[in-house]
Amino acid sequence: DTVQVIGSAWRPHFNKPIAEALHANAVRVGMPPWDDKDQTLARAVQVMMGRPDSGLHTSVAPLRSPEEAAKASTGTGSDDIGDVTWTVPSVTLYYPANIPGTPGHNWADAIAMATPIAHKGVIAGAKVQAMTLLDLMLRPKLMSDAKDYFANVQTKTTKYRPLMAPTDQPATWLNAEKMAKYRDQMRTYYYDPSKYETYLKQLGISYPTVPMRAP
Repeated sequence: DTVQVIGSAWRPHFNKPIAEALHANAVRVGMPPWDDKDQTLARAVQVMMGRPDSGLHTSVAPLRSPEEAAKASTGTGSDDIGDVTWTVPSVTLYYPANIPGTPGHNWADAIAMATPIAHKGVIAGAKVQAMTLLDLMLRPKLMSDAKDYFANVQTKTTKYRPLMAPTDQPATWLNAEKMAKYRDQMRTYYYDPSKYETYLKQLGISYPTVPMRAP
């Protein structure tokens, strides 16, 4: 029988030495300078989604071990980041460019992307990423520690074997009908930086426009 694999995902295991270096840089950079408008929008969206109105985080979260992260997780990634972490020493930087508490892969996740919240978060994340890259280039011990952890801790007893075969192709046909239906309609909402300073101005939305309830 012929079997087609649609997708697979290993649970990620991130590199401890690199994660510690990255977290130290995140603490050095700190959280973005949120203003009252940012916090007002964040709390309003949280209320709209039935979540605690805690607003945007103002401090960097503690670094968690793989075991702690696994306990807090309800699943694994829907992309190949887990497979990547078992192939090469890797970390993931969660920079503060979105509103805490919104459900993943949901329309509410897209609200912040058109606002200063996302811009400020991306700038902070880029600084942390650049600093960590410099650490890897300028601190030979960090590089050797990362390789040692990968070889003698992470993959000492667990060996990576991909479920996907080299001949497997992305299942782009799954969304072909939807994309054919909505692609042209989406073009109306593409951002045109040649005409507008920000996407909010293109949409004609004042910041912050506070939602009252979910549609």
